[in-house]
Amino acid sequence: MTAHSMTPMRFETEPVRVAVPATSANLGPGYDALGLALTLEDEVTAQITDGGIHVDVIGEGEGEVPSGEDHLIVATMLRIFDVLGGGRPPGLLLTCHNRIPHARGLGSSSAAIVAGILLARALVVAPAAGLNDAAVLRLAARIEGHPDNVAPCLLGGFTIAWMENRGARAVRLETAPGVRPMVFIPTARGLTEQARAALPATVPHADAAFNAARAALMVHALTAEPSLLFEATQDRLHQDYRAAGMPETAALLTSLRQAGVPAFVSGAGPSVLALVAGEAPKAPDGWFARSLSVSSTGARILISRHAEGDPVAAGPPS
Repeated sequence: MTAHSMTPMRFETEPVRVAVPATSANLGPGYDALGLALTLEDEVTAQITDGGIHVDVIGEGEGEVPSGEDHLIVATMLRIFDVLGGGRPPGLLLTCHNRIPHARGLGSSSAAIVAGILLARALVVAPAAGLNDAAVLRLAARIEGHPDNVAPCLLGGFTIAWMENRGARAVRLETAPGVRPMVFIPTARGLTEQARAALPATVPHADAAFNAARAALMVHALTAEPSLLFEATQDRLHQDYRAAGMPETAALLTSLRQAGVPAFVSGAGPSVLALVAGEAPKAPDGWFARSLSVSSTGARILISRHAEGDPVAAGPPS
């Protein structure tokens, strides 16, 4: 029996608020490895109550997402309270101001998972929450199933994530000046599970080698030489296989790349992310374009008596 399991948990009595950024994963050739944090954020406030669970949603998902224990943020928080081993609070009130589009390949589920972990950690006063930032990343990747979105959501900037025996790890790099993300978002939604199901179990060795070179080049292009971004964003591992299930996305991607724009499917789609240097391309009918920046901070607690304003540290995992 752990010390946590024998010690009743005490909780913060004041509300805690967290901001979590949208993310784009894969970045063309970096399937399940590369990710970028974007300046489009959800803000979630959590407070311990005397009983019951209630979720208020403003913005994306309003009137659509669950409002009880099956809400992804709440479910994540309850899981983290269980991990910490001291019991659950009597009740929770969440207020979600959502700006990240749902089911569009912009990391809304990863943002929810990261928000849930950080809120639960911030709400525990005693015993001290035994979750350092490396553990937060591992837990978030375990819940999400892969690390490429949760890593930039936590750390900000441009991240390289990978899995090893202990779980997920990631490093953060700074993007070069002049890298300007523009996201093209359709009205239609997509499902990550369907997009993953479209991928073959094996790929030709030549395609794997092609992507290995482009993924390495992508790191250099994003951090040092943006003039190489068009070549660096080429992919043979996932986008073509998914094209039949997202014909509008495939058509927009083809159009942008024929115009010389470094563009790729954002995550599992159906959104498209372009890294523009000059005049911004116009969005076709049924889409809207949004010019963003790379988020330098990643997820951060905005209100907490004992952790006000602290971003998640981007140092090496312990």
